[in-house]
Amino acid sequence: MSDAERPTDDHVPGDEEFEPIQVFPEAEEMDLRPGADNCYKCSTCDTNCPVAEVDDEFPGPKFQGPEQWRLKRQDDHDIDDSVMKCSNCMRCDSACPSEVPLSQMHNTARAEYVDENMSKLSREYLRNRILANYRRLAPLGAMFPRTANFVMGLSVTKWMGEKLLGITSERDFPEFATETFREWWTKRGGAKVQSEEKRIAYFHGCYSNYNTPEVAKALVRVYEYFGYEVMVPEQACSGTPMFANGMLEDARRAAETNVRELAAAIEDGADIVAGCSSCSMSLRQEYPELFDFDGTETVAENTWDAIEYLRVHEDLEGELEGTSVGDEFDDFAYHAPCHSRNQGLDGQTLEVLDAIDGVDAHDVGDSCSGISGTYGWKAENYETSMKIGEEMFDHMEDADARTGLTECPTCSMQMEHGTGYEITHTLEVLEAALVGPDPSAK
Repeated sequence: MSDAERPTDDHVPGDEEFEPIQVFPEAEEMDLRPGADNCYKCSTCDTNCPVAEVDDEFPGPKFQGPEQWRLKRQDDHDIDDSVMKCSNCMRCDSACPSEVPLSQMHNTARAEYVDENMSKLSREYLRNRILANYRRLAPLGAMFPRTANFVMGLSVTKWMGEKLLGITSERDFPEFATETFREWWTKRGGAKVQSEEKRIAYFHGCYSNYNTPEVAKALVRVYEYFGYEVMVPEQACSGTPMFANGMLEDARRAAETNVRELAAAIEDGADIVAGCSSCSMSLRQEYPELFDFDGTETVAENTWDAIEYLRVHEDLEGELEGTSVGDEFDDFAYHAPCHSRNQGLDGQTLEVLDAIDGVDAHDVGDSCSGISGTYGWKAENYETSMKIGEEMFDHMEDADARTGLTECPTCSMQMEHGTGYEITHTLEVLEAALVGPDPSAK
């Protein structure tokens, strides 16, 4: 869809208040220090930081961002090691009244700290490199998923992971699917709908490919229901875990691959759609903030959240009117991921599900889940992660619901870990309502 044909955010059918915010400000200057001067120390970012709320030793995003940049300007201050405690939830970005590029500063500072102050032979660096590059290790587990799941589920494996690498033994490793999404896609023969007018390129990310292909299949089936040709271009990790661990060069290499492939899809008439809120956030905001290679801005400007796209381009609520999903999907405890909130999309899921007969979705509040990608998998952060998540856990327990719901893979891990709820993705609910069960497609 060309820019001229792209609907504005005000044209969402049946919802005049739904206005996704512009998360990728147009800026060519990559030096962040001028942005630090916009900070007038109101401390709004600190009061919205979930880590600072539960960790008295963490100085908060104001110090990690503008104050450190001001000190760096004087060449008399190294990056403080507390920058590694930042969870990269990015809530400070949306909280700042002066639009200071806080998360951009944090990502850059983390990368500088890792490059200059962290030993490449240290346990912390090795652990962070492994967590940041899940996309490199996941194919190994996917080759022998049953064996990998058995081994990773052993108590001794988790014990060794904590003792040798500092990966908490408190969590259960996510299981690998017996068939990845891309394997299913190839076996299926690719797209079942051909259209030059309605075409999307699906950025499925790592987790939906290797661990929860049912989410990716749901997206394909829902978009084909609306007559879209679905393209599945080659892709690398979105880079989100790399940003969070200060592996900026790893993220750059992944971004170069993604921008090249996704820009080519845009040339073929497709818009970019992501089902994971962190993936869409990375493509839309972090790429243009941190990288300046050709195509970055084009990809950012043509990337959408999967549900957002259907609300803007189709009468999604209208199609859902009168549908039902049965007893399997009726009462939900819904958590809006931080990276969804930062894109102005935190209310859309509740509004969409309200159109389905018999579905009752309970918002469990605006608190952070606490896991923040790889953050809550580090042994030294586990207790902090669980303290951050306490409010969400309590709200989920109080909700009159049987199933948890979110669009973020790691938030779903934390929700299940903290409550025991089974967790599903909004796209799976839409699939059940619009398409219904189809065992041959699973």
